[in-house]
Amino acid sequence: MLSILQVFRVGIGPSSSHTVGPIRIARRFLSECDQAGLLDRIEQIKVHLQGSLALTGIGHGTPRAVLLGLLGLDPETLDIQMADAAIVQIEQTRRLALLGRRDIGFDPATDIILDYDVIPDLHPNGMHLIARNGSGQTLFEKTYYSTGGGFFASAEQLQTPATNDQIASGVRTVPYPFTSAEDLLAFCADQNLSMADIVFANEDTFRARAETVRQLDRIGEIMLACIDRGLQTDGILPGGLDVKRRAPGIWDKLKHAPPSNEREQLFDWLNVYAMAVNEENAAGGQVVTAPTNGAAGIIPAIIKHYCLDAEASGEKIRTFLATAGAIGLLYKQRASISGAEMGCQGEVGVACSMAAGGLAAVWGGTPQQVANAAEIGMEHNLGLTCDPVGGLVQIPCIERNAIGTVKAVNAARLALHASERMKVSLDQVIETMRQTGLDMSTKYKETSQGGLAVNVVEC
Repeated sequence: MLSILQVFRVGIGPSSSHTVGPIRIARRFLSECDQAGLLDRIEQIKVHLQGSLALTGIGHGTPRAVLLGLLGLDPETLDIQMADAAIVQIEQTRRLALLGRRDIGFDPATDIILDYDVIPDLHPNGMHLIARNGSGQTLFEKTYYSTGGGFFASAEQLQTPATNDQIASGVRTVPYPFTSAEDLLAFCADQNLSMADIVFANEDTFRARAETVRQLDRIGEIMLACIDRGLQTDGILPGGLDVKRRAPGIWDKLKHAPPSNEREQLFDWLNVYAMAVNEENAAGGQVVTAPTNGAAGIIPAIIKHYCLDAEASGEKIRTFLATAGAIGLLYKQRASISGAEMGCQGEVGVACSMAAGGLAAVWGGTPQQVANAAEIGMEHNLGLTCDPVGGLVQIPCIERNAIGTVKAVNAARLALHASERMKVSLDQVIETMRQTGLDMSTKYKETSQGGLAVNVVEC
């Protein structure tokens, strides 16, 4: 089993697969060079971005991410202002300190190559790195794949299903090793435990319970802080589409609105929280993958609206995140959370499913009702395409999170009206999503070659 703390990963916008993943890949490549005793001999680095990383890399900030990784920065802890200053210095001096230690010549314009015509077979987010000495001799080269949500893998790992992710070293033998929703529900029934209880028992093999609680609390705090920043920060989002931040304006209207239209305002509250997060993400701010950056607004929005009452708010947030994390692990293990592989059903669809299950648990749903909520959340996102205009995580991504949030709440409500298993199981809908993603044209999978991306003028 993987840990749910590998599903909820702190990073920076605008994309977990195109920003967080490439930072981690570049850093890992140089770490492997260092472990092999090669770092001090490197005089030249070439980075080839392939597939979706090339096609939408500029809009997703992938070249910037590569530089941050080569500097040895960690997306979870880097200071955004200092990182931006370091990038400006690299662009001005054409020099880069590998892992912050060894200074070499590096020109981002020529040393980061966008291989638009290379679509890798193993995964559409390919990244090939080459380290050479002063004579141009290749010292080390390797291809990695950014597999969504900040996860990444080498070719060897993708070809070996038992260890198909770079974080496989973090896998543990756990007391309740579920690989399907059926397994998870069986453990809940046999042990008379909730999904959150099962998750916490498994997490105990990774670290002490108190540390898991501390980290989940931190995840919740970062999510809520992201909402707060998004509600207070006005202006135009970067990238050239001139998209105006809308969350602050909606937030201001809500604060001063009369209570007479309270029913309609429910949507507004959910919308504004989700949009606040995804506007922050589009601006390159700090967000939590949930399970990806492009879908990062749904879970925080529901936490903000439904888990922050005075009574046991911390416990509610932990239950929510643990349950949602279990559902996210099912999608990660049985299908994919990569928009380049599954379309947006693998991002917003999965986030909606996770949030629906988490909210059903907070509302006192049984494990079966939680699974039903997650199933409903995905069933009505099947086939959702990923077609970002201009390769930016703005249109339709920001609004799509708002819509996904409302869908998640409705899915949880519907699930609580029935106690029996639905005709469609969670496992069946996950498999359907996987098959749909495989059948979907690459034009609609984070390449900006179809859909809205070709029908909306970028100016």
